[in-house]
Amino acid sequence: MPDACAVVSLWASPLGTEKGSTCRGRRAMQHVSKRNPNANYFFEGSSTVIAGKEASGHNFAETLPMEMSVNIFSQLDIQSLCSATVTCKLWNDIIEKNDYLWRNHCLTVRAVCQKEIDSDRGDNFSWKVTLVRNYRKGYVKRAWLSGRFSVIRSAEEIPNMSMCPLDAETWGEILEAELER
Repeated sequence: MPDACAVVSLWASPLGTEKGSTCRGRRAMQHVSKRNPNANYFFEGSSTVIAGKEASGHNFAETLPMEMSVNIFSQLDIQSLCSATVTCKLWNDIIEKNDYLWRNHCLTVRAVCQKEIDSDRGDNFSWKVTLVRNYRKGYVKRAWLSGRFSVIRSAEEIPNMSMCPLDAETWGEILEAELER
């Protein structure tokens, strides 16, 4: 079974949902807490200055209870969650051992692949395995249903990353959506 992050990295960017996103990691940013205006946080590169003290090298997952670390990771989008798995061994262990973290991402795919997700969950596949099995299909199906390929004049114009095996029922949904446009 391929790794979920490998599947995401292969299929997330070619269809372009994150066009225009920029990396802000090197730019200094300041955040003033609304609850405590005296608490300033500065982020630049990999070090963090908290109230004038440098806090580089501290790992929140080492100091917080496991449940809080899981809660933090549960707020990440799928690409960020995959990036977090390669940050350090502790983060990888937390993410890999908490199948719940993959649940919301799997439910997002379920919006377009309900039958497949429900079948896999009924067969007792984990949330992560279910996501890996259905991520590409969900991504491709969503792109077709959204009309991304409505103005294709020939088979040569169809991007390679826009195809995967789809059943007759799915192609029926896609064709109905095209007729409604």
